[in-house]
Amino acid sequence: MIRRLTLGIGIAAGAASGVGWTITRRLTAPVSPRAYDLTIRDIEHDNDGDLIVLDRTDQTTADGIYNLWFEHGGWAQLSADVRDRGPARVARRITGTALGLAPKAGDRASWSGIYYAAPHEAGLDARNITITTPTGQCPAWRIDGDPSTWAIHIHGLGSTRAGTLRGVLAATDLGYTSLVVTYRNTEEGPRVGTGRSTLGHTEAADVDEAIGYAVRRGARRIVLFGWSMGAAIALQLADRPRHEGLIAGLVLDSPVLDWTEVIKTNCTRSGLPAAAGHLAVPWLTIEPLARLVGLPGRIPLRSFDWTARAADLIAPTLVLHGSNDDSAPIRLSQALRDARPELVELETFDAAHTLAWNTDPDRWQATVTSWLRARISG
Repeated sequence: MIRRLTLGIGIAAGAASGVGWTITRRLTAPVSPRAYDLTIRDIEHDNDGDLIVLDRTDQTTADGIYNLWFEHGGWAQLSADVRDRGPARVARRITGTALGLAPKAGDRASWSGIYYAAPHEAGLDARNITITTPTGQCPAWRIDGDPSTWAIHIHGLGSTRAGTLRGVLAATDLGYTSLVVTYRNTEEGPRVGTGRSTLGHTEAADVDEAIGYAVRRGARRIVLFGWSMGAAIALQLADRPRHEGLIAGLVLDSPVLDWTEVIKTNCTRSGLPAAAGHLAVPWLTIEPLARLVGLPGRIPLRSFDWTARAADLIAPTLVLHGSNDDSAPIRLSQALRDARPELVELETFDAAHTLAWNTDPDRWQATVTSWLRARISG
């Protein structure tokens, strides 16, 4: 009986270990190509232009403005107007397309909240630069403004710098100089080692070099805009003693404030018990196990738990978060706001992860600019 019990415990432990290993591998996986999982069903024409017909899904019926990225290249921006085309389909009006794109039935596309593909499509006058980092040259866009006040825009895990252009519009409206940055092991940044993400731990060093770039060019105060994991990076950088007095504020959209809770939430979204997320923690935080999954070393997850570290926050912080976020739960942002109400302001949207701007771009823009004018520019 004892032998059987021991064997059963061993099997259970091995299974649990395997689940933790799998979750960690998927979480930190090298960047993968975009999935083109939508089929264009039809293109309609009327006096006001063209409409695109798609299968009815939670994405294609979502409130707000979005972008379709096409497998053969190019993109089409879609309006917030959703029109029924029977029980299984909807139509949305095309408000803009990449030069030369002519969508047609049968094309494959990918739904995205990344509304602008490049700065000029957002009406921004940018130039291409590179930031020298410990891992090599990281491409960035620079949009010039006030040389003393800079905004640095940090994208999230699996995304690209184009996604942050939504926030650059607010910084440009205020006259700031903006840097839209990349970092290691992303689609545009240099590949290091196995190409796996360290969830903002080592990536922060690359973004830190962007701060140095700004300071050497006259920045006296910097606002960090962080999206999802980019917010986790921003919080790490603002916590560094050498940046005290320089980081004037944080604007965080759908922030990752506690990786353990975020992993649990994503397990639930994937159909696993939330508790399965705990099985990944040793593979991230224990050095030999972290190396076995292909990471360069352990990740200090506790340092990323800002609900526990709320007292350490020193920079004024604006959080924009969707109430339907099933990736980075809004309750963490609410907890941070409740712990530091004198420093943290939370604006909620009826939106999914990193889609608050898409749901209501005018309110997002107005919220950010008015908060920065009052807390930073005032």
